[in-house]
Amino acid sequence: MRLLFLSLLVCLLSASAQAQNLRAVQIYDDDELLDLIRENKHLSQVVIDECQLVQDIEARAIKASLPSYQFLWGDMLAYGVCIKKDVELGLHYMHLAADQGLPEALEQVGRYYHVGKFMQIDIDKAIYYLKAAASSNNLKAQLRLADLYNEGYGSPLDFPALYSQLHHAVTDDKKVHKRISDSLTDLADKMPEHIVAKAKQLKY
Repeated sequence: MRLLFLSLLVCLLSASAQAQNLRAVQIYDDDELLDLIRENKHLSQVVIDECQLVQDIEARAIKASLPSYQFLWGDMLAYGVCIKKDVELGLHYMHLAADQGLPEALEQVGRYYHVGKFMQIDIDKAIYYLKAAASSNNLKAQLRLADLYNEGYGSPLDFPALYSQLHHAVTDDKKVHKRISDSLTDLADKMPEHIVAKAKQLKY
């Protein structure tokens, strides 16, 4: 009887230890996930959470069609994080998030078209997506778009709007501040002075 009691006690203690090791992970709320995406920590967080949220993430991406979760699910598929890698399907969900106007998805899709990540380089499509992201105050998109404009791509009619966006951009990063300043200088050289002055006053 004593041996049976000790065996049961060991089993209970072992089960308790396993339960403590498998901590319950709460699904991210939308604001939390967007913060992770902006800091490029969304994939690493899924790994840190030991891939426990894969089914919840999939459901929110596919059934609920939440753009932040479509973006996360697309990235997980494209890079094979916690699930089987499927680049084509991953890009599909990134595009779905971009189509819903998620600035981070618009920026990423535009960047991929620019550098040829997972797809062929297409500058026209890159500018299309980056312009949409830039108009939503995505600074990464604004700076990349400025690089493209200053390399001779895009329409001069679009220069004032981007100049205005960068002129009113806020950052405490000295390197980013220098990039903004350099981009503004280069863009200003491509426009008449009165257009530059107007762009500084207006917010596009």
